[in-house]
Amino acid sequence: MLILGIHPAWHDSAAVLFDDYRLVAAVQTERLTRVKGDGDGIPEAAIDEVLAIGGITRREVDVVAMTRGVFPRALLRWGLLQKIRMHLPDRRAKRPKSIEGQMQAREEPEAIKLLNRERFRAQLGFRPDVSLYFCNHHFAHALTALFFTEWDDALVYTADGGGDNVQYSVRRLASGELRTLFGDDRELLRPRRIDSLGMAYGLATSALGFRMLRHEGKLTGLAAFGQPVLYEEMARHFRVDDAGRIDSDYRDYGAMARDIRRMAAKVSREDMAASIQKLLEDYMLLSAKRLLQREGGRRLALAGGVFANVRLNRLMAEATGVEEVFIFPAMGDEGLAAGGALEFLLQRDGLGTWLERRYRLESVSLGRDYDAESSKALSAAGACELPGPPAETAARLLARGLVGALYLGRMEYGPRALGNRSILANPAERGINDDLNKRLERSEFMPFAPVVAAEDARAVFDISAVNAYACRFMTITCAVRPEWRERLAGVVHVDGTARPQIIERRENPLYYDILSAFKALTGLPALVNTSFNVHEEPIVNAPQECLKALSDGRVDFVITAGGVYAADAARALTPLPQAGEGALRHALTKPL
Repeated sequence: MLILGIHPAWHDSAAVLFDDYRLVAAVQTERLTRVKGDGDGIPEAAIDEVLAIGGITRREVDVVAMTRGVFPRALLRWGLLQKIRMHLPDRRAKRPKSIEGQMQAREEPEAIKLLNRERFRAQLGFRPDVSLYFCNHHFAHALTALFFTEWDDALVYTADGGGDNVQYSVRRLASGELRTLFGDDRELLRPRRIDSLGMAYGLATSALGFRMLRHEGKLTGLAAFGQPVLYEEMARHFRVDDAGRIDSDYRDYGAMARDIRRMAAKVSREDMAASIQKLLEDYMLLSAKRLLQREGGRRLALAGGVFANVRLNRLMAEATGVEEVFIFPAMGDEGLAAGGALEFLLQRDGLGTWLERRYRLESVSLGRDYDAESSKALSAAGACELPGPPAETAARLLARGLVGALYLGRMEYGPRALGNRSILANPAERGINDDLNKRLERSEFMPFAPVVAAEDARAVFDISAVNAYACRFMTITCAVRPEWRERLAGVVHVDGTARPQIIERRENPLYYDILSAFKALTGLPALVNTSFNVHEEPIVNAPQECLKALSDGRVDFVITAGGVYAADAARALTPLPQAGEGALRHALTKPL
Protein backbone atom coordinates (compact mmCIF):
# COMPACT_ATOMS: atom_id res chain seq x y z
CA MET A 1 0.00 0.00 0.00
CA LEU A 2 1.38 3.42 -1.00
CA ILE A 3 0.82 6.01 1.72
CA LEU A 4 1.48 9.70 1.14
CA GLY A 5 1.99 11.65 4.35
CA ILE A 6 1.68 15.43 4.19
CA HIS A 7 1.92 18.30 6.62
CA PRO A 8 0.07 21.29 5.11
CA ALA A 9 1.13 24.27 7.21
CA TRP A 10 2.21 27.88 7.47
CA HIS A 11 5.76 26.76 8.19
CA ASP A 12 7.90 23.62 7.80
CA SER A 13 5.53 21.79 5.50
CA ALA A 14 6.69 18.47 4.10
CA ALA A 15 5.69 15.27 2.35
CA VAL A 16 6.77 11.65 2.76
CA LEU A 17 6.06 8.42 0.92
CA PHE A 18 5.70 5.04 2.61
CA ASP A 19 5.38 1.72 0.80
CA ASP A 20 3.49 0.09 3.63
CA TYR A 21 5.98 0.28 6.54
CA ARG A 22 9.02 1.17 4.40
CA LEU A 23 9.88 4.87 4.33
CA VAL A 24 10.69 5.54 0.67
CA ALA A 25 11.15 9.32 0.48
CA ALA A 26 10.79 12.46 2.58
CA VAL A 27 11.29 16.09 1.58
CA GLN A 28 10.65 19.46 3.20
CA THR A 29 9.06 22.15 1.04
CA GLU A 30 11.85 24.63 1.81
CA ARG A 31 14.44 22.49 0.00
CA LEU A 32 12.47 22.85 -3.25
CA THR A 33 11.20 26.43 -3.02
CA ARG A 34 14.46 27.69 -1.45
CA VAL A 35 12.48 29.65 1.15
CA LYS A 36 13.68 28.83 4.68
CA GLY A 37 10.97 27.17 6.75
CA ASP A 38 8.51 27.44 3.86
CA GLY A 39 4.94 26.32 4.28
CA ASP A 40 2.00 27.64 2.31
CA GLY A 41 -0.79 25.16 2.76
CA ILE A 42 -0.73 21.90 0.86
CA PRO A 43 2.93 21.08 -0.03
CA GLU A 44 2.37 20.22 -3.67
CA ALA A 45 6.03 20.62 -4.68
CA ALA A 46 7.09 18.21 -1.94
CA ILE A 47 4.29 15.81 -2.89
CA ASP A 48 5.49 15.67 -6.48
CA GLU A 49 9.10 15.26 -5.36
CA VAL A 50 8.53 12.27 -3.08
CA LEU A 51 6.27 10.60 -5.63
CA ALA A 52 8.90 11.12 -8.35
CA ILE A 53 11.56 9.62 -6.08
CA GLY A 54 9.27 6.63 -5.55
CA GLY A 55 8.56 6.39 -9.28
CA ILE A 56 4.79 6.78 -8.98
CA THR A 57 2.10 9.31 -9.82
CA ARG A 58 -0.64 10.85 -7.71
CA ARG A 59 -3.13 8.44 -9.25
CA GLU A 60 -1.22 5.52 -7.75
CA VAL A 61 -1.41 6.73 -4.15
CA ASP A 62 -3.68 4.58 -1.97
CA VAL A 63 -3.85 6.73 1.17
CA VAL A 64 -3.24 10.38 1.97
CA ALA A 65 -2.50 10.89 5.68
CA MET A 66 -2.63 14.54 6.76
CA THR A 67 -2.25 16.77 9.76
CA ARG A 68 -5.08 19.15 10.64
CA GLY A 69 -3.16 21.93 9.01
CA VAL A 70 -3.78 24.70 6.51
CA PHE A 71 -6.04 24.15 3.51
CA PRO A 72 -7.42 26.43 0.79
CA ARG A 73 -10.91 27.58 1.69
CA ALA A 74 -12.25 26.09 -1.52
CA LEU A 75 -11.41 22.62 -0.22
CA LEU A 76 -13.36 23.01 3.02
CA ARG A 77 -17.08 22.55 3.63
CA TRP A 78 -18.90 25.72 4.63
CA GLY A 79 -22.33 26.71 5.84
CA LEU A 80 -24.33 29.37 4.00
CA LEU A 81 -23.02 32.27 6.14
CA GLN A 82 -19.38 31.28 5.59
CA LYS A 83 -19.97 30.93 1.84
CA ILE A 84 -21.32 34.47 1.72
CA ARG A 85 -18.31 35.78 3.65
CA MET A 86 -15.93 34.09 1.23
CA HIS A 87 -17.20 36.37 -1.53
CA LEU A 88 -16.76 39.59 0.45
CA PRO A 89 -13.92 41.95 -0.63
CA ASP A 90 -11.80 41.09 2.40
CA ARG A 91 -8.39 39.58 1.78
CA ARG A 92 -8.60 37.69 5.07
CA ALA A 93 -11.65 35.87 3.75
CA LYS A 94 -9.54 34.43 0.93
CA ARG A 95 -6.70 33.15 3.10
CA PRO A 96 -6.30 29.41 3.70
CA LYS A 97 -7.75 28.12 6.92
CA SER A 98 -6.50 25.77 9.59
CA ILE A 99 -8.70 22.73 9.95
CA GLU A 100 -7.70 22.58 13.62
CA GLY A 101 -9.01 26.12 14.08
CA GLN A 102 -12.21 25.30 12.24
CA MET A 103 -12.76 22.23 14.38
CA GLN A 104 -12.49 24.38 17.49
CA ALA A 105 -14.65 27.18 16.09
CA ARG A 106 -17.40 24.80 14.99
CA GLU A 107 -16.96 22.36 17.90
CA GLU A 108 -16.52 19.57 15.37
CA PRO A 109 -14.35 16.67 16.64
CA GLU A 110 -13.92 14.99 13.22
CA ALA A 111 -11.66 16.82 10.78
CA ILE A 112 -12.77 14.74 7.81
CA LYS A 113 -16.28 16.25 8.04
CA LEU A 114 -14.83 19.70 7.32
CA LEU A 115 -13.01 18.66 4.15
CA ASN A 116 -14.69 18.64 0.75
CA ARG A 117 -13.31 15.20 -0.02
CA GLU A 118 -14.48 14.96 -3.61
CA ARG A 119 -13.02 18.36 -4.49
CA PHE A 120 -9.79 17.61 -2.64
CA ARG A 121 -9.24 14.37 -4.56
CA ALA A 122 -10.13 15.91 -7.92
CA GLN A 123 -8.16 19.15 -7.50
CA LEU A 124 -5.01 17.37 -6.34
CA GLY A 125 -5.21 14.62 -8.94
CA PHE A 126 -5.79 11.64 -6.67
CA ARG A 127 -8.08 8.73 -7.51
CA PRO A 128 -11.73 9.09 -6.46
CA ASP A 129 -11.32 6.13 -4.11
CA VAL A 130 -8.08 7.25 -2.40
CA SER A 131 -8.45 6.99 1.38
CA LEU A 132 -8.07 10.22 3.37
CA TYR A 133 -6.90 10.18 6.97
CA PHE A 134 -6.35 13.00 9.49
CA CYS A 135 -3.85 12.46 12.30
CA ASN A 136 -3.42 14.01 15.73
CA HIS A 137 -0.47 16.43 15.88
CA HIS A 138 1.22 15.10 19.01
CA PHE A 139 0.36 11.46 18.42
CA ALA A 140 2.08 11.79 15.04
CA HIS A 141 5.16 13.27 16.74
CA ALA A 142 5.14 10.48 19.32
CA LEU A 143 4.92 7.67 16.78
CA THR A 144 7.95 8.90 14.82
CA ALA A 145 10.08 8.63 17.96
CA LEU A 146 8.72 5.21 18.94
CA PHE A 147 8.59 3.49 15.56
CA PHE A 148 12.32 3.64 14.91
CA THR A 149 13.16 1.67 18.05
CA GLU A 150 12.68 -1.95 19.08
CA TRP A 151 11.81 -1.01 22.67
CA ASP A 152 9.10 -2.87 24.56
CA ASP A 153 9.23 -0.51 27.55
CA ALA A 154 9.38 3.26 27.09
CA LEU A 155 8.06 6.67 27.98
CA VAL A 156 7.19 8.68 24.87
CA TYR A 157 7.32 12.45 25.45
CA THR A 158 6.46 15.18 22.90
CA ALA A 159 6.70 18.93 23.38
CA ASP A 160 6.43 21.93 21.08
CA GLY A 161 4.81 25.34 20.66
CA GLY A 162 1.44 23.66 20.23
CA GLY A 163 -0.69 21.61 17.88
CA ASP A 164 -4.30 20.40 18.16
CA ASN A 165 -4.52 22.43 21.39
CA VAL A 166 -1.73 20.35 22.97
CA GLN A 167 1.74 21.52 23.93
CA TYR A 168 2.91 18.33 25.67
CA SER A 169 1.90 14.71 25.33
CA VAL A 170 3.09 11.64 27.19
CA ARG A 171 2.46 7.99 26.41
CA ARG A 172 3.63 4.84 28.15
CA LEU A 173 4.57 1.68 26.27
CA ALA A 174 4.56 -1.40 28.51
CA SER A 175 3.35 -5.01 28.24
CA GLY A 176 2.33 -4.53 24.62
CA GLU A 177 0.05 -1.60 25.45
CA LEU A 178 0.50 2.06 24.46
CA ARG A 179 -1.34 4.15 27.02
CA THR A 180 -1.89 7.92 26.76
CA LEU A 181 -1.25 9.79 30.00
CA PHE A 182 -2.17 13.19 28.62
CA GLY A 183 -2.18 15.18 25.39
CA ASP A 184 -4.64 13.45 23.04
CA ASP A 185 -7.76 14.51 21.14
CA ARG A 186 -9.72 15.02 24.34
CA GLU A 187 -7.89 18.35 24.57
CA LEU A 188 -8.87 19.54 21.12
CA LEU A 189 -12.18 21.27 21.90
CA ARG A 190 -11.30 22.35 25.44
CA PRO A 191 -10.29 25.93 26.37
CA ARG A 192 -6.86 26.76 25.04
CA ARG A 193 -3.95 25.85 27.30
CA ILE A 194 -1.25 28.48 27.79
CA ASP A 195 1.62 26.42 29.12
CA SER A 196 4.17 25.90 26.35
CA LEU A 197 7.81 26.32 27.32
CA GLY A 198 8.56 25.88 23.62
CA MET A 199 6.44 28.93 22.87
CA ALA A 200 8.16 30.86 25.68
CA TYR A 201 11.54 29.94 24.20
CA GLY A 202 10.38 31.10 20.77
CA LEU A 203 9.08 34.38 22.18
CA ALA A 204 12.44 34.91 23.89
CA THR A 205 14.12 34.31 20.53
CA SER A 206 11.96 37.02 19.00
CA ALA A 207 12.51 39.38 21.94
CA LEU A 208 16.27 39.21 21.33
CA GLY A 209 15.85 40.24 17.69
CA PHE A 210 16.06 36.80 16.10
CA ARG A 211 13.47 34.92 14.04
CA MET A 212 11.03 32.81 16.01
CA LEU A 213 10.63 29.23 14.69
CA ARG A 214 14.05 29.57 13.06
CA HIS A 215 16.78 30.92 15.32
CA GLU A 216 16.08 29.24 18.64
CA GLY A 217 19.40 27.40 18.28
CA LYS A 218 21.22 30.71 18.57
CA LEU A 219 19.85 31.11 22.10
CA THR A 220 20.99 27.61 22.97
CA GLY A 221 24.53 28.63 22.08
CA LEU A 222 24.32 32.08 23.66
CA ALA A 223 23.13 30.62 26.94
CA ALA A 224 26.58 29.29 27.77
CA PHE A 225 27.96 32.85 27.78
CA GLY A 226 25.40 34.29 30.22
CA GLN A 227 23.95 33.94 33.70
CA PRO A 228 20.30 32.95 34.36
CA VAL A 229 19.56 36.17 36.23
CA LEU A 230 15.88 36.16 35.19
CA TYR A 231 15.25 32.53 36.04
CA GLU A 232 13.36 33.09 39.29
CA GLU A 233 11.19 35.76 37.71
CA MET A 234 10.34 33.49 34.79
CA ALA A 235 9.83 30.41 36.93
CA ARG A 236 7.11 32.09 39.02
CA HIS A 237 4.79 31.70 36.04
CA PHE A 238 5.22 27.93 35.59
CA ARG A 239 4.63 24.83 37.65
CA VAL A 240 4.88 21.05 37.28
CA ASP A 241 2.12 19.08 38.99
CA ASP A 242 2.51 15.70 40.66
CA ALA A 243 1.56 13.93 37.43
CA GLY A 244 4.38 15.67 35.57
CA ARG A 245 2.20 18.07 33.63
CA ILE A 246 3.53 21.60 33.00
CA ASP A 247 1.20 24.58 33.35
CA SER A 248 1.49 28.36 33.55
CA ASP A 249 -0.51 31.24 34.98
CA TYR A 250 -0.48 33.33 31.79
CA ARG A 251 -3.96 34.15 30.56
CA ASP A 252 -2.89 34.11 26.89
CA TYR A 253 0.23 34.01 24.76
CA GLY A 254 0.02 37.76 24.20
CA ALA A 255 0.55 38.28 27.93
CA MET A 256 3.47 35.82 27.86
CA ALA A 257 5.04 37.66 24.92
CA ARG A 258 4.74 41.06 26.60
CA ASP A 259 6.25 39.73 29.81
CA ILE A 260 9.17 38.11 28.02
CA ARG A 261 9.87 41.27 26.02
CA ARG A 262 9.83 43.29 29.23
CA MET A 263 12.30 40.96 30.89
CA ALA A 264 14.56 40.78 27.84
CA ALA A 265 14.86 44.58 27.79
CA LYS A 266 16.44 44.56 31.27
CA VAL A 267 19.43 42.30 30.66
CA SER A 268 22.03 41.29 28.10
CA ARG A 269 21.02 38.86 25.42
CA GLU A 270 23.43 36.30 26.89
CA ASP A 271 21.72 36.50 30.29
CA MET A 272 18.28 36.33 28.70
CA ALA A 273 19.32 33.24 26.73
CA ALA A 274 20.78 31.62 29.86
CA SER A 275 17.57 32.33 31.77
CA ILE A 276 15.17 30.86 29.23
CA GLN A 277 17.47 27.86 28.68
CA LYS A 278 17.55 27.11 32.41
CA LEU A 279 13.77 27.47 32.60
CA LEU A 280 13.34 24.99 29.76
CA GLU A 281 15.86 22.53 31.17
CA ASP A 282 14.68 22.61 34.78
CA TYR A 283 10.97 22.27 34.10
CA MET A 284 11.24 19.70 31.33
CA LEU A 285 13.62 17.63 33.43
CA LEU A 286 11.40 17.88 36.51
CA SER A 287 8.41 16.84 34.41
CA ALA A 288 10.26 13.84 32.96
CA LYS A 289 11.55 12.72 36.35
CA ARG A 290 8.09 12.85 37.92
CA LEU A 291 6.60 10.94 35.01
CA LEU A 292 9.28 8.26 35.13
CA GLN A 293 8.95 7.93 38.90
CA ARG A 294 5.18 7.69 38.69
CA GLU A 295 4.79 5.61 35.52
CA GLY A 296 8.13 3.84 35.03
CA GLY A 297 9.86 3.40 31.70
CA ARG A 298 13.41 2.29 30.98
CA ARG A 299 13.82 4.26 27.77
CA LEU A 300 12.81 7.70 26.56
CA ALA A 301 11.48 8.53 23.07
CA LEU A 302 11.34 12.25 22.26
CA ALA A 303 9.89 14.34 19.42
CA GLY A 304 8.50 17.82 18.81
CA GLY A 305 10.25 21.12 18.25
CA VAL A 306 11.33 21.53 21.90
CA PHE A 307 13.63 18.55 21.40
CA ALA A 308 15.61 20.38 18.74
CA ASN A 309 17.33 21.77 21.85
CA VAL A 310 20.40 19.55 22.04
CA ARG A 311 21.43 20.74 25.52
CA LEU A 312 18.03 19.78 26.90
CA ASN A 313 18.30 16.39 25.22
CA ARG A 314 21.59 15.75 27.00
CA LEU A 315 19.92 16.34 30.36
CA MET A 316 17.00 14.11 29.45
CA ALA A 317 19.50 11.36 28.67
CA GLU A 318 21.92 11.79 31.56
CA ALA A 319 19.82 13.07 34.46
CA THR A 320 16.75 10.81 34.26
CA GLY A 321 18.39 7.43 34.77
CA VAL A 322 17.01 5.91 31.56
CA GLU A 323 18.86 3.20 29.66
CA GLU A 324 18.55 4.82 26.24
CA VAL A 325 17.15 7.93 24.60
CA PHE A 326 16.10 8.50 20.99
CA ILE A 327 15.05 11.76 19.35
CA PHE A 328 13.45 11.50 15.92
CA PRO A 329 15.88 13.36 13.59
CA ALA A 330 13.08 15.37 11.94
CA MET A 331 11.83 16.34 15.37
CA GLY A 332 10.07 19.54 14.27
CA ASP A 333 6.81 19.87 12.38
CA GLU A 334 8.40 18.59 9.18
CA GLY A 335 8.39 15.20 10.92
CA LEU A 336 4.60 15.21 11.17
CA ALA A 337 4.30 14.08 7.56
CA ALA A 338 5.97 10.80 8.57
CA GLY A 339 4.02 10.61 11.82
CA GLY A 340 0.68 10.89 10.06
CA ALA A 341 1.47 7.90 7.84
CA LEU A 342 2.61 5.90 10.87
CA GLU A 343 -0.61 6.77 12.70
CA PHE A 344 -2.64 5.51 9.75
CA LEU A 345 -0.69 2.22 9.79
CA LEU A 346 -1.31 1.87 13.52
CA GLN A 347 -5.05 2.38 13.08
CA ARG A 348 -5.14 -0.01 10.12
CA ASP A 349 -3.17 -2.88 11.66
CA GLY A 350 -3.41 -2.52 15.42
CA LEU A 351 -0.64 -2.01 17.93
CA GLY A 352 0.69 -5.57 17.94
CA THR A 353 1.46 -5.66 14.22
CA TRP A 354 2.70 -2.06 14.25
CA LEU A 355 5.19 -2.80 17.04
CA GLU A 356 6.44 -5.91 15.23
CA ARG A 357 7.13 -3.92 12.04
CA ARG A 358 9.40 -1.37 13.75
CA TYR A 359 13.10 -1.05 12.98
CA ARG A 360 16.11 1.05 13.95
CA LEU A 361 16.73 4.02 11.71
CA GLU A 362 19.90 3.72 9.64
CA SER A 363 19.66 6.89 7.60
CA VAL A 364 17.49 9.92 6.91
CA SER A 365 18.90 10.39 3.40
CA LEU A 366 15.48 10.36 1.77
CA GLY A 367 15.56 13.14 -0.83
CA ARG A 368 16.49 13.00 -4.50
CA ASP A 369 19.83 11.50 -5.58
CA TYR A 370 21.77 13.74 -7.99
CA ASP A 371 24.93 11.60 -8.21
CA ALA A 372 24.38 10.82 -11.88
CA GLU A 373 24.52 14.48 -12.85
CA SER A 374 26.46 16.37 -10.16
CA SER A 375 29.98 15.78 -11.52
CA LYS A 376 28.87 16.57 -15.07
CA ALA A 377 27.24 19.80 -13.89
CA LEU A 378 30.39 20.87 -12.04
CA SER A 379 32.62 20.13 -15.04
CA ALA A 380 30.27 21.88 -17.45
CA ALA A 381 30.38 24.98 -15.25
CA GLY A 382 34.18 25.10 -15.39
CA ALA A 383 35.06 23.50 -12.07
CA CYS A 384 38.34 21.60 -12.17
CA GLU A 385 38.59 17.98 -11.12
CA LEU A 386 41.55 17.50 -8.80
CA PRO A 387 43.88 14.51 -9.17
CA GLY A 388 44.14 11.57 -6.84
CA PRO A 389 41.71 9.27 -5.00
CA PRO A 390 38.81 11.42 -3.75
CA ALA A 391 39.08 10.53 -0.05
CA GLU A 392 42.83 11.16 0.15
CA THR A 393 42.63 14.33 -1.95
CA ALA A 394 39.83 15.76 0.20
CA ALA A 395 41.65 14.83 3.42
CA ARG A 396 44.85 16.62 2.35
CA LEU A 397 42.93 19.75 1.40
CA LEU A 398 41.11 19.74 4.72
CA ALA A 399 44.36 19.20 6.59
CA ARG A 400 45.79 22.31 4.93
CA GLY A 401 42.89 24.39 6.18
CA LEU A 402 40.69 24.49 3.09
CA VAL A 403 36.92 24.10 3.41
CA GLY A 404 35.09 21.42 1.44
CA ALA A 405 31.52 20.31 0.90
CA LEU A 406 30.11 16.83 0.49
CA TYR A 407 27.45 16.64 -2.21
CA LEU A 408 26.54 12.96 -2.30
CA GLY A 409 23.50 10.79 -2.82
CA ARG A 410 20.16 11.67 -1.32
CA MET A 411 19.50 14.84 0.67
CA GLU A 412 18.77 14.43 4.37
CA TYR A 413 15.32 14.78 5.97
CA GLY A 414 15.18 17.10 8.98
CA PRO A 415 17.37 20.03 10.07
CA ARG A 416 20.75 18.23 10.24
CA ALA A 417 23.21 17.57 7.42
CA LEU A 418 24.65 14.11 8.07
CA GLY A 419 27.24 13.63 5.37
CA ASN A 420 25.36 14.00 2.10
CA ARG A 421 24.93 17.78 2.21
CA SER A 422 27.68 18.69 4.67
CA ILE A 423 30.47 21.26 4.82
CA LEU A 424 33.70 19.79 6.20
CA ALA A 425 36.65 21.57 7.79
CA ASN A 426 39.67 21.03 10.04
CA PRO A 427 38.63 21.20 13.72
CA ALA A 428 42.12 21.90 15.10
CA GLU A 429 41.74 25.68 15.44
CA ARG A 430 38.94 27.53 17.22
CA GLY A 431 39.18 30.23 14.55
CA ILE A 432 37.53 27.92 12.03
CA ASN A 433 34.21 29.01 13.53
CA ASP A 434 34.82 32.65 12.65
CA ASP A 435 36.03 31.75 9.18
CA LEU A 436 33.03 29.58 8.39
CA ASN A 437 30.56 32.03 9.88
CA LYS A 438 32.00 34.79 7.70
CA ARG A 439 31.90 32.66 4.58
CA LEU A 440 28.37 31.44 5.24
CA GLU A 441 27.10 34.78 6.59
CA ARG A 442 26.05 33.13 9.81
CA SER A 443 26.00 34.45 13.38
CA GLU A 444 26.31 31.21 15.32
CA PHE A 445 27.11 31.10 19.01
CA MET A 446 27.62 27.38 19.33
CA PRO A 447 30.61 25.79 17.58
CA PHE A 448 30.15 23.61 14.57
CA ALA A 449 29.53 19.95 15.23
CA PRO A 450 32.07 17.14 14.78
CA VAL A 451 31.78 13.89 12.88
CA VAL A 452 33.62 10.89 14.32
CA ALA A 453 33.94 7.21 13.39
CA ALA A 454 32.14 4.75 15.63
CA GLU A 455 35.40 3.08 16.68
CA ASP A 456 36.84 6.41 17.90
CA ALA A 457 33.71 7.94 19.39
CA ARG A 458 33.97 6.71 22.97
CA ALA A 459 37.64 7.66 23.26
CA VAL A 460 36.92 11.27 22.25
CA PHE A 461 33.41 11.92 23.55
CA ASP A 462 31.30 10.79 26.50
CA ILE A 463 29.37 8.21 24.49
CA SER A 464 27.42 5.45 26.18
CA ALA A 465 24.54 3.09 25.49
CA VAL A 466 22.23 5.90 26.61
CA ASN A 467 23.14 8.44 23.93
CA ALA A 468 24.90 6.50 21.13
CA TYR A 469 21.77 6.04 18.98
CA ALA A 470 20.89 9.73 19.25
CA CYS A 471 24.46 10.67 18.34
CA ARG A 472 24.09 8.96 14.98
CA PHE A 473 21.75 11.81 14.00
CA MET A 474 23.40 14.76 15.78
CA THR A 475 20.43 15.39 18.08
CA ILE A 476 22.23 15.55 21.42
CA THR A 477 25.30 17.06 23.06
CA CYS A 478 27.75 15.24 25.29
CA ALA A 479 31.01 15.99 27.06
CA VAL A 480 34.29 15.99 25.16
CA ARG A 481 37.05 14.04 26.88
CA PRO A 482 39.44 16.57 28.54
CA GLU A 483 42.48 15.40 26.58
CA TRP A 484 40.75 16.22 23.28
CA ARG A 485 39.24 19.62 24.07
CA GLU A 486 42.21 21.71 22.91
CA ARG A 487 43.13 19.43 20.02
CA LEU A 488 39.57 19.68 18.62
CA ALA A 489 38.99 23.28 19.68
CA GLY A 490 36.86 24.13 16.64
CA VAL A 491 34.05 21.77 17.68
CA VAL A 492 34.08 22.21 21.48
CA HIS A 493 31.70 24.62 23.20
CA VAL A 494 32.70 26.77 26.18
CA ASP A 495 31.07 24.24 28.52
CA GLY A 496 33.28 21.43 27.22
CA THR A 497 30.56 19.76 25.16
CA ALA A 498 30.01 19.00 21.48
CA ARG A 499 27.20 17.64 19.29
CA PRO A 500 28.84 14.69 17.53
CA GLN A 501 27.70 12.61 14.61
CA ILE A 502 28.84 8.99 14.86
CA ILE A 503 29.28 7.18 11.54
CA GLU A 504 30.13 3.72 10.28
CA ARG A 505 31.59 2.98 6.87
CA ARG A 506 28.63 0.94 5.61
CA GLU A 507 26.39 4.01 5.88
CA ASN A 508 28.48 6.38 3.74
CA PRO A 509 31.81 4.91 2.56
CA LEU A 510 33.28 8.08 1.03
CA TYR A 511 32.38 10.21 4.06
CA TYR A 512 33.98 7.64 6.34
CA ASP A 513 37.08 7.28 4.14
CA ILE A 514 37.70 11.04 4.14
CA LEU A 515 37.54 11.02 7.92
CA SER A 516 39.92 8.05 8.09
CA ALA A 517 42.40 9.64 5.68
CA PHE A 518 42.28 12.90 7.64
CA LYS A 519 43.02 11.03 10.86
CA ALA A 520 45.96 9.25 9.22
CA LEU A 521 47.42 12.58 8.13
CA THR A 522 46.81 14.62 11.27
CA GLY A 523 46.14 12.28 14.15
CA LEU A 524 42.78 13.99 14.65
CA PRO A 525 39.80 11.59 14.70
CA ALA A 526 37.10 14.17 13.90
CA LEU A 527 36.13 16.74 11.29
CA VAL A 528 33.88 19.76 11.41
CA ASN A 529 30.47 18.92 9.91
CA THR A 530 28.03 21.77 9.35
CA SER A 531 25.11 21.97 6.96
CA PHE A 532 25.79 22.92 3.35
CA ASN A 533 23.91 26.20 3.20
CA VAL A 534 24.31 29.94 3.57
CA HIS A 535 22.57 31.77 6.42
CA GLU A 536 18.81 32.04 5.88
CA GLU A 537 18.89 29.60 2.99
CA PRO A 538 17.81 25.95 3.17
CA ILE A 539 20.36 23.16 2.83
CA VAL A 540 21.36 22.74 -0.82
CA ASN A 541 19.37 20.30 -2.88
CA ALA A 542 19.88 20.53 -6.64
CA PRO A 543 23.28 20.74 -8.43
CA GLN A 544 22.86 24.40 -9.34
CA GLU A 545 22.77 25.31 -5.65
CA CYS A 546 25.97 23.35 -5.08
CA LEU A 547 27.58 25.12 -8.04
CA LYS A 548 26.60 28.54 -6.74
CA ALA A 549 28.13 27.85 -3.34
CA LEU A 550 31.39 26.82 -4.99
CA SER A 551 31.51 29.77 -7.38
CA ASP A 552 30.63 32.22 -4.58
CA GLY A 553 33.55 30.98 -2.52
CA ARG A 554 31.44 29.58 0.29
CA VAL A 555 33.59 26.46 0.02
CA ASP A 556 36.96 25.81 -1.64
CA PHE A 557 36.09 22.44 -3.11
CA VAL A 558 33.22 19.98 -3.50
CA ILE A 559 33.37 16.20 -3.14
CA THR A 560 30.93 14.24 -5.25
CA ALA A 561 30.58 10.55 -6.00
CA GLY A 562 32.64 11.23 -9.14
CA GLY A 563 35.57 13.15 -7.69
CA VAL A 564 36.83 16.32 -6.02
CA TYR A 565 36.20 19.64 -7.79
CA ALA A 566 37.51 23.16 -7.16
CA ALA A 567 36.64 26.48 -8.75
CA ASP A 568 40.26 27.54 -8.37
CA ALA A 569 42.53 24.55 -8.91
CA ALA A 570 45.69 26.61 -8.42
CA ARG A 571 44.62 27.68 -4.93
CA ALA A 572 43.51 24.20 -4.00
CA LEU A 573 46.84 22.72 -5.07
CA THR A 574 49.06 25.42 -3.52
CA PRO A 575 50.30 24.63 -0.02
CA LEU A 576 48.93 26.88 2.71
CA PRO A 577 51.18 28.18 5.51
CA GLN A 578 50.89 26.35 8.81
CA ALA A 579 51.62 28.05 12.11
CA GLY A 580 50.85 27.97 15.79
CA GLU A 581 49.79 25.17 18.07
CA GLY A 582 47.49 23.68 15.46
CA ALA A 583 50.28 23.32 12.85
CA LEU A 584 50.44 20.07 10.94
CA ARG A 585 53.62 18.33 10.05
CA HIS A 586 55.62 19.51 7.05
CA ALA A 587 54.52 16.59 4.90
CA LEU A 588 51.07 18.10 4.60
CA THR A 589 52.42 21.13 2.73
CA LYS A 590 53.67 19.03 -0.17
CA PRO A 591 51.68 19.41 -3.41
CA LEU A 592 49.13 16.77 -4.25
